[in-house]
Amino acid sequence: MDLDDVIAQRVRALRKGRGETLDELAERSGVSRSMISLIERRETSPTAAVLDKLASALGVTLAALFADPPGAAAAQPLARASQQQVWTDPESGYVRRQVSPTGYPSAVELVEVIFPPGKSVTFENPMRSVVAHQQVWMLDGELDVTAGDQTWQIATGDCLAMELGQHVVFRNRSRRPARYVVALAAAPFPARRS
Repeated sequence: MDLDDVIAQRVRALRKGRGETLDELAERSGVSRSMISLIERRETSPTAAVLDKLASALGVTLAALFADPPGAAAAQPLARASQQQVWTDPESGYVRRQVSPTGYPSAVELVEVIFPPGKSVTFENPMRSVVAHQQVWMLDGELDVTAGDQTWQIATGDCLAMELGQHVVFRNRSRRPARYVVALAAAPFPARRS
């Protein structure tokens, strides 16, 4: 199945599973109703920033939007390189490979990213409903990562750990692609006590 089809089915299934209308998801995510409708009908290829807003509003990680739809074949613990899903952000051109087996129950997800030179991606995370811890291990190249008010410059071999917050920017200021692995662990926010 094409990855844009998977995204369309996952967004629709998660929204309907929460009993939400397009208008309700649009209000909570900050993504327009028409854009969500286009995504669900597979009439557009959404950017990483848009998908991150939808994932946050739906209470899942970004990687969950790339998972096989409910009812797919049982998840296997081995993800062969030839079967790993690859997606390209239409805005920045960054290439995202889902390294971890999709749909397999695990507390950790691994993603490989190849980030083009001179490009950036901003994740606003407007209403994060999951606590997401992320580590970025730079395999080759360099990258600026801004989380909140702090910016780190990471180079080959460096590893940056952070909790995803309100505003995260990945920027490749160099003249060559950056290649890195993202390890992500997420859990729902604990219920608030009165």
